[in-house]
Amino acid sequence: ADLKMEVARKFGMIQPFASTTQAVRAVFIIDPLGLVRAILYYPMSNGRNMDEIKRLLIAMQLSDEFKVATPANWQPGEDVIVPPPGSCGAARERVQQAGAGYKCYDWFFCTKSCPKK
Repeated sequence: ADLKMEVARKFGMIQPFASTTQAVRAVFIIDPLGLVRAILYYPMSNGRNMDEIKRLLIAMQLSDEFKVATPANWQPGEDVIVPPPGSCGAARERVQQAGAGYKCYDWFFCTKSCPKK
C-alpha cells in the first residue's frame, strides 16, 4: 500500500515512459542483515516467474551457507562451483587433493556435488 508512490520512487520502481503513477512489478530479495541481494524488474504487462524467484533464493542461501557459487541455469541438487583458490599453492593442493564428488577442469575451475542442507 504505497498510495503516494513514495517507496516506489525511492527504489526506482516507476517505469520510465510507461507510467507516472504505477510501479513496475519488482521483486527485492533482502537478506537477514537488511542488504538488498537481488532486484528483479518486470514490465507492468507481464507477471513474475515464481519458479525463478524460488530458485534464486535457494541458490543464494546455499552459496551463503556453503561458500559455493551456482552456475547459469542451476537447479537445486545440481553440482555447484567451488570458488577459485587464493594462491597458486592452494590451487595445486586443491587439484591434487580433490575428493569424491569433486571435478577439477583446471586449477581455477572445480565443481562438486551439491551440499545437503
